[in-house]
Amino acid sequence: MNRVLLAFFKVLLAATALAAGLSSARAGEVESATDLAKMTQNPVADLISVPLESNFNFDTGGKDSMVYVLNVQPIIPFHLNKHWNLITRTILPVINQPSLFSGQRSASGLGDINPSLFLSPAQSGSFMWGIGPTFTLPTATSSLLGSDRFSLGPAVAALTIQGPWLLGVLVNDQWSVTGWGEKPALNQMLLEPFANYNFGEGWHLSSELIMTANWEANAGQRWTVPVGGGMGKLIKFGMLPIDATWEAYWNVERPAYAAHWQLRFRITLLLPRF
Repeated sequence: MNRVLLAFFKVLLAATALAAGLSSARAGEVESATDLAKMTQNPVADLISVPLESNFNFDTGGKDSMVYVLNVQPIIPFHLNKHWNLITRTILPVINQPSLFSGQRSASGLGDINPSLFLSPAQSGSFMWGIGPTFTLPTATSSLLGSDRFSLGPAVAALTIQGPWLLGVLVNDQWSVTGWGEKPALNQMLLEPFANYNFGEGWHLSSELIMTANWEANAGQRWTVPVGGGMGKLIKFGMLPIDATWEAYWNVERPAYAAHWQLRFRITLLLPRF
């Protein structure tokens, strides 16, 4: 009888320890999912990530066509020393553009590649920032998909994390310095304020307002200003964290024949530090 009771208490103790361990692991997993979700929202995060962003641009051109753009955006940090990191952020657009006007052909292929470099402090608190150059390379496989210009300029990113909130802005301005063809010179700004609210367990609300200003255009054709947002969740497939986000935007200010509205679906692969 004593042996049976002893065996029972051993099993009970083991079960209690196992339950405690699973509870602790579950709490750590939830915390990790929230922290990783915040890192996907941080353009200068010290973590390798590969966002795959599908953009569906509706009512574009004279035919109200839908232009699809897949932006492959690897973000790779390099540790320069114990004080500074160099964050590389590259946008590789793959575009499917149907005919937008009568007599114009369609085009599909690679657009202009846009790499950016951010020098960022390695040790940051609730406020983080990065500064450096950005470039646009004339890599488009069709003149319909690119600018035919090599451009460069400064880029700045800054953000703060306050509890569940992550708020920040990314801004750059580029000027064309050389190129070919008959397309005009470029002087264009990108202003991207972003706001994210993280509920926990990887769920979050997101808004990234990608505003652009073409300083070479006439005043009424200069700005593209969207409003909108969406929701996402970070999940794990084995050891691989993946964040999936759906967003919708309406362009309240836009040049003639630019897209009226946009759906954006983004999957971000996070590669942990080994």
